[in-house]
Amino acid sequence: MARLHEYQGKALLKQFGIPIPAGGPAAAPEEARQIAEQTGGPVVVKAQAWVTGRAGLGAIRFADTPDQAEAAARDLLGMQIGHFTVDRVMVEQKLAIAREFYAGVIVDDRARAPVVIFSSVGGTGIEQIAQAHPDRVARHTVDIRLGLRDFEAREMARRAGVESGLLLKLGDALVKLYDAARAYDARAAEINPLVVTEAGDVVAADCRFTIDDYAVFRHKDLGIEIAREFDRPPTALERIAWSVERGDYRGTFYFIQMEQGFQKGDGVVGFHGAGGGGSMMSMDAVLARGFKIANFVDTSGNPPASKVYRAAKIILSQPGIDGYFGSGSGVASQEQFHSARGLVKAFMEAPLAVPAVIRLGGNAEDLAVEILHRARGAFPAPIEGYKKDDSPDFCAGRLQTLVEEWTPPAAVPPGRAKPVAAEPYTFGTVTGGTVTLDHARCRACESKVCIETCAPKILSLEGDVPVLNIPREEAKKGGCVECLACEIECYFRGNKGGYVDLPIAGLDEYRAAPA
Repeated sequence: MARLHEYQGKALLKQFGIPIPAGGPAAAPEEARQIAEQTGGPVVVKAQAWVTGRAGLGAIRFADTPDQAEAAARDLLGMQIGHFTVDRVMVEQKLAIAREFYAGVIVDDRARAPVVIFSSVGGTGIEQIAQAHPDRVARHTVDIRLGLRDFEAREMARRAGVESGLLLKLGDALVKLYDAARAYDARAAEINPLVVTEAGDVVAADCRFTIDDYAVFRHKDLGIEIAREFDRPPTALERIAWSVERGDYRGTFYFIQMEQGFQKGDGVVGFHGAGGGGSMMSMDAVLARGFKIANFVDTSGNPPASKVYRAAKIILSQPGIDGYFGSGSGVASQEQFHSARGLVKAFMEAPLAVPAVIRLGGNAEDLAVEILHRARGAFPAPIEGYKKDDSPDFCAGRLQTLVEEWTPPAAVPPGRAKPVAAEPYTFGTVTGGTVTLDHARCRACESKVCIETCAPKILSLEGDVPVLNIPREEAKKGGCVECLACEIECYFRGNKGGYVDLPIAGLDEYRAAPA
């Protein structure tokens, strides 16, 4: 889920007619001063960070004057809260609060429907409220065909113990909150506290929105950079990885960095999982061997070889890792040789300069392991491939042994570069890649292995060279599934005449930047 900052969520609430305090976000102390001047009274200055309990962390300050607001903003901007560096504050009118409530909308996966929650007690998490005051909490499962109706919202407030004089205002706020959550595909939307001021106004004093990952593309106005629920701004590699996932919906590619600033010898390994449960079990096996995890990656759901390649190359772009561990569920339904070819291509290009243990359990696992072992010697470091009957713990033990015994070369040789074709035959792929077959080499190739192993069967012989048997435009629209056989099989079983160029936006610049 993609989180919104408080100021972004409040903009949505205002758009749907829920009153919010006067004020706005500021990225500099001088901006905070200007907002305080415009507000014309005492203000609250709040650090914008995806954490709870900001008051206890000193991330909420009160200011009676614009000078004090500017000083508070200067203190908060740049403040480190966990992994988050504050780069924006919310400056808004200090409210005279008479009562606090809680209002929320969540998508309940069990109910397969939105659920609205209201409590006549606010200010703390709804879990704590429900435990301490169960009689003050009301829930309502919404029929999405009808939405939340006014009388249902008022009835919720009444069941939570709200007196009749406030039912209309609070019910109206609940309906508008539901409408905002529904319009923006929120997995969760909370106003806590929803307050009644001493003047009798209902105002959203604080709010939280998280947007469904798969709906972010529909809401470009929100400016969400990455559809992930981070507790900090995304790293450069996370941005690069998201550009891959955002543009290719074939299977899953989830990448998140867990360790940064480490060096060789710190026992940190790149982790490449496949399938949630199996990946968690495999991570536990690595941690039990005393390693730390540089990143979590999941390529599952039948990803193409090209997506596995891009994931592996991004993992290997983390300087200082001591090993590479790949392991997933062991019962994956996709053909594992696609993943193996993607890994081998990445390991040849990066190149792989740390020991790797890869467990590829599932369909065609024998061929997958054969592809991995066949590539030994094509990159500097050792690699071992295993199948579903080899446990994650055993595989983690093998990685530990390889890392302990491995002596890296004094200088890592360059990885495989794009070859120059003497007689290029090219066509584009669906993710902006380019397949090049060097017909000068193809003529001298005896195996013509690219024809045999092309997964979508889009190559045929024309005379003694392979060519497309579909239009180039059709190949570019998805006819070529980027199975990488025309490169990897040609390299090891043919005449090295095939190459698939798969760009990863920003990665070359990242790898070239000084550490």
